[in-house]
Amino acid sequence: MSSPLLTAQQIVKNFGGLTAVANVSVHFDQNELIGLIGPNGAGKTTLFNLLTGVTPVTSGAISLYTDQGVQSLNGKRPAEIAQAGLSRTFQNIRLFKELSVLDNVRIAMTNHYHEGFLASIFRIPKFYRTEADMTLAAQKLLAIFDLTSVADQPAKNLPYGIQRRLEIVRALATKPKLLFLDEPAAGMNPEETADLTRLIRQVQRDFHITIVLIEHDMSLVMNVVERLYVLEHGALLAEGTPNEIQHNPAVIKAYLGGEA
Repeated sequence: MSSPLLTAQQIVKNFGGLTAVANVSVHFDQNELIGLIGPNGAGKTTLFNLLTGVTPVTSGAISLYTDQGVQSLNGKRPAEIAQAGLSRTFQNIRLFKELSVLDNVRIAMTNHYHEGFLASIFRIPKFYRTEADMTLAAQKLLAIFDLTSVADQPAKNLPYGIQRRLEIVRALATKPKLLFLDEPAAGMNPEETADLTRLIRQVQRDFHITIVLIEHDMSLVMNVVERLYVLEHGALLAEGTPNEIQHNPAVIKAYLGGEA
């Protein structure tokens, strides 16, 4: 049986009189690949925002399981949550478009490289050693994902599919235990989507992390995930394996467009 990594219990998010997430409980175990699906407006991205600290919860408990014990993530800022081991991508690509591919990855590594205030100000040898170590680590990560040839290019010059890949690589540079991918295939053509499918499998296999995926491309989702949650109107509609979800009458009626 897999060990728990993150649990969210009875999560609620109200925006004024609107309940965007209603008493949702989910759990993500170590080294799992999980899908989160549902119609537009179901609350999927809002749930991601709650779990990663972008938006505070109205009520409920979010817990991260570590070697040191259970850590509450309630009330923590996104930077603190990233430091704890949760990373994410967004629906809209959020790269530093004017910076190079290498620098985009280097920036993501700063949480794990601390040269200190005085070293940064006075450029003592420790500063240069840290910078060199960070550059080498970024170069190794780019090599794993076949981005070495574009390392010096501005991110804005990359094709759309490669920008999406860079965004995932940048998220991995934070050394996450859990990676949230918010519609990574949005706007991709079939060839780019096939490359992305292979990339997600590679990341989960080689980095031994948990991945939670929001995606509307059902072919991609059903081909890569081990377990699925289905949201509708901010509430949890179903949970199960891809096969169970595909044959769930409530899911078929609410999301997949068929008859129950």
